[in-house]
Amino acid sequence: MGNKYTKRYAEEFKRDAIALVDSSGKTVTAVARELGISSESLRGWYRKAKTDRGEGVSGELTSAEREELKRLRKENREQQQTIKILKKATVRSMGRCNIPGRTVTGGVAGWRGSGVRGCRTSRSVKCGGDGGTGSR
Repeated sequence: MGNKYTKRYAEEFKRDAIALVDSSGKTVTAVARELGISSESLRGWYRKAKTDRGEGVSGELTSAEREELKRLRKENREQQQTIKILKKATVRSMGRCNIPGRTVTGGVAGWRGSGVRGCRTSRSVKCGGDGGTGSR
């Protein structure tokens, strides 16, 4: 199991370590050993730097693309929540049943005089007072 506390390195240190791997011709593991850091950490930084320079594996996202994707996913999630809320509000304000094909005309005022006692998503309670035939 890993250490509970993760050691953080400054961006300048990371850049210098990556430059040392590029310029020295040594392996990532050898440079990591010299610097006294984990070879996996340095390998991750090096891989990320190569991708950001456009030298990485085909199909791998750059840091900027990763940030944009994260932002777009968050925006999408927020929009889906907004749509869900608006759908619920529309159902309530338009006087529509949650059962497809069933509506009560006249909005909220139409509910009062329509004889509809309760319109629920449950199949056991029918919308309207017609016994579920759909006719008025």
